[in-house]
Amino acid sequence: MLQKMTAIFLTVIFLLSCSAKKDSEKETIRIGFSAASETFLLERWDRDIKIFMHTARGLGAEVIFAKSPGNALDQIPQIQYLLKQDIDVLVVIPQDKVLLGGVIQKTIDRGIPVLSYDRPIMDVPITGYVSFDNHEVGRLLSSALISRVPVGNYLIVNGSIHDNNSFQVNNGLHEILDPLIAKGDVYLIDEIWLEHWSYDEALVEIGKVLERTEEIQAISAANDLIAQAAIRLLSERQLAGKVAVVGQDADLVSCQSIVEGTQLMTVYKPIQQLAARAAGLAVSMAKKEIPEPDRYIDNNSGKEIPFYVETPVPVYRETLDSTVIGDGFHSQEDVYRNATAQN
Repeated sequence: MLQKMTAIFLTVIFLLSCSAKKDSEKETIRIGFSAASETFLLERWDRDIKIFMHTARGLGAEVIFAKSPGNALDQIPQIQYLLKQDIDVLVVIPQDKVLLGGVIQKTIDRGIPVLSYDRPIMDVPITGYVSFDNHEVGRLLSSALISRVPVGNYLIVNGSIHDNNSFQVNNGLHEILDPLIAKGDVYLIDEIWLEHWSYDEALVEIGKVLERTEEIQAISAANDLIAQAAIRLLSERQLAGKVAVVGQDADLVSCQSIVEGTQLMTVYKPIQQLAARAAGLAVSMAKKEIPEPDRYIDNNSGKEIPFYVETPVPVYRETLDSTVIGDGFHSQEDVYRNATAQN
């Protein structure tokens, strides 16, 4: 029985009552929050969720949070569980852009608003989508590389093929790079698409490229986890710091790598703003209020989806103090820890 329950649910459920007591005249809004499995593994997601919870508490809402350590299909029973909890709105970080379509459509049919967080859900008419401008993320990554390596051999390592954001970032990359590729200034050694947002998978796939050739001057990594895989492989070949590497998320280890000179740039996404805005949107949607979006997107559902957009920020060695440190995202002590130890 225990094994069966574990297999079915394999879910960590946190019930946070975000108000000391219920208003006697009005029921507390209940937010269901379903998170993809890799939120266990990537540094940034813990911050998102904590900020969302804190903001929801301040707005008097109650959050039922669930995440599963399994594959994309395991997110379906997780959402089904949340639907049984009398929620007023569903917030989802989807592991797969398409596989959740059925259960999300059932949620919509029940009159429950659905807010897609950071990653879009495709093919169903969700209530809204809140994220960063991922096309701009790609532009920032390629612009950073071009500033350092205007002529040279490039490797692109894209994120999960199941995540629509990977394609948005890729589109931004190519918008900047393609004219230079056509001109002959940039030669694309290879372009990798990963199955998952996986450090280990990135190690294997980037390793295959480096076994064929080490004549690479620039690597665009889809996030900092992948950037760190590239830096590790370059270090093993005494190439770290000689190859320009960029990523996104402003993970602490990548900020430290920027200080050390082994990573050129990371794209910082102020998740304080994103998570707080998402909590506010969820509460509004639960009240059947749809705030005016920044713009609309097409998610192949036949409906224009309200898109609430936050702006990504490039972070270089010279701007660490004014961005991630200035915002309190990381402490100065942590960012410069390795540099201090070497002095």
